[in-house]
Formats: sequence, C-alpha cells, structure tokens
Amino acid sequence: MPLFITPRQLHQRAELYYQLGLLTTAGITLLQALETLRKKPVRGDFSTPLAQLVMHIEGGATFTDAMRRLGQWMPAFDIALLNAGEQSGRLDQCLKLLADHYRTRAQLSREVIGGLAYPVFVFLFAVMIFPVNLISQLVLEGAFLPFILSKLLVLGPLAALVLALAYALRSEHGERWQAKIEKALHAVPVLGGARRDLALSRLALALEALINAGVSLIEAWQLAADASGSPALKKAVAGWMPALQSGRHTPADELARTPEFPEMFANLYHSAEVSGQLDITLRRLHALYLEEGRTKLQALAKWAPKLLYFLIMLGIAWQIVGFYSGLFHRQNNAVGP
Repeated sequence: MPLFITPRQLHQRAELYYQLGLLTTAGITLLQALETLRKKPVRGDFSTPLAQLVMHIEGGATFTDAMRRLGQWMPAFDIALLNAGEQSGRLDQCLKLLADHYRTRAQLSREVIGGLAYPVFVFLFAVMIFPVNLISQLVLEGAFLPFILSKLLVLGPLAALVLALAYALRSEHGERWQAKIEKALHAVPVLGGARRDLALSRLALALEALINAGVSLIEAWQLAADASGSPALKKAVAGWMPALQSGRHTPADELARTPEFPEMFANLYHSAEVSGQLDITLRRLHALYLEEGRTKLQALAKWAPKLLYFLIMLGIAWQIVGFYSGLFHRQNNAVGP
C-alpha cells in the first residue's frame, strides 16, 4: 500500500470498477472480465492483484473470498459492496456505485491539493529567502553550510511531520491505533465533521446493498459498520449485538441511544423501520451525508489555503520588519552619539 494515495490513484481505482461493470453488464462472465482487465490493466501494478483474483476464482473461491485474500489492496468498504452485489445478483450496480465513490474521492482530493498548492509554494519560497542576511552571507562570503542548515532546521521537521501523519493514517494499523487517530481528527474543526459524515455515508450505502442482497439485518449492520472505515461506528454497532440477537431491541432502538449516530440519522432510520422503506431511506441517508461531507471538505479546501496564506504572509512581514529593525539599529550604532 503506498504511503500517499493520490487523486490519480483514486481515479484509476474508479476506472477499474467502471470497466469491470461495463464488461459484466455486457454479458461477459466475471472471470472473463477480470482476465480482460488483467491483460490491459488501467494501471500497471493492477495486473498482479487481478491475476491473483483470477487464480483464486479458478481454484473455486467466490469473488468475495478471492478479494479478501488480496489483503490491504482491497479495502473493507469495497469488499462489503461487492459481496452484496455478488449475493444479490446486482454486481454491475455495485461496481457502478464504487466507481462513483472513487471518482468523488478523487475530485475532492484534487480540490484540496489544488487549494493548498499555491500557499505551500509561497511558504517554501519564503523559507528559502528569509532570513535575508543568510543570502547575503551566501553570495558575499560563500557561507553555504549555514544557509543549508538553516533551511533544513525548518523543512526537516515539517517533512518528518508530514511523513509521520501519512504513516499514522494508513489503514493497515491496528484497530486501537486507528481509533486514536480517528478521535484526534474528529477534534479538528470541519475536517472531523467531514470524516464523520463520509463514514455515515459509506455505512448507509453498504447497509442498503447488504439488505437488498438478502443478508440478515444483524449481520448487515456488522458488515456495514466495518465497511464505514470508522472504528467508533464499528465499536458502537458491536455493542448492540447482544440486545439485537436476543430480540429485546431493534437497530432503531439502539441508534436512538448511540451518540456516534446523529439524531437525524436515527430518526430517519426509525421512520424507515416502521414504514418498511429501509432501502429508500438508506439511499437517501447515503446521499445526504455524502453531500454534507463533500460540502465540508470543499469548505476546508477553500478556507484552509487562505488561512495558511495569511499565516505565511504574517511570517514574511515579521521577517521584513525584523530585517529593517536590525538594519536601522546597526546604522544608528555606526553613527554613534
């Protein structure tokens, strides 16, 4: 699994599911479709996992079992949806849902990166320029080492922090570690809310697909919570199991008393449970929280660069004021009383 997942990689994953959906919709068997994509993969390194899928299916494994054997290459959310599609005979529809899901993620990633690109460039430019006296020493005295060391003292810790965050966010870490990271990120304004909304959106989408696939409601909730990618939601739903399995409570009862789920989610689900329109309501919840999450991420992409740019400009202004203050101080000392 790469340390950084780029918008291009997300788009390539979307294209993989889109092409697989087109082939299966056209009447080509899943095995033939996978073999076709293996020979002409969307991305070069997709060839090996696709070949492994073909090998496992030819060996008698189901599509879902074959995907699970790929390890971290196949996210839990993808497995949950494709498992539902395989069981319900709606594999082509689930592939389309996944393609749309990854296209949305790619678009949001591009917006965030695009918004941050210019402020980061300004920051790097400012780091190279200030303090100005080091550039003067570099040009006039050839003081190369002090110049380089001053830049490394600033950029080194920042690069280490970025790499540490990227490593910490990798999905291959244990559940306890992921829960700590999720709790920390949820405390971040806007970003925390966006992550919660997107996790709820994934849960609703997976739950709708699993229920329509004929999976029992209790098992569907467990699988959907796992597919949400949120350790908090997964832990909350796991705590429901004794009450659900004994028949003492329904999921709607548990939702109403679980703070990890917003009141709107609980209310809409309760209405759907009473009216028997779970599939329609879950699709609505998916769309609702997907839009909420997208709106918050777009706001983050819009305002975070402006905040960063303001801080950079403030730092540059501070350096300029400090430079001229020092210059005037030296001139005054040179003139004397």
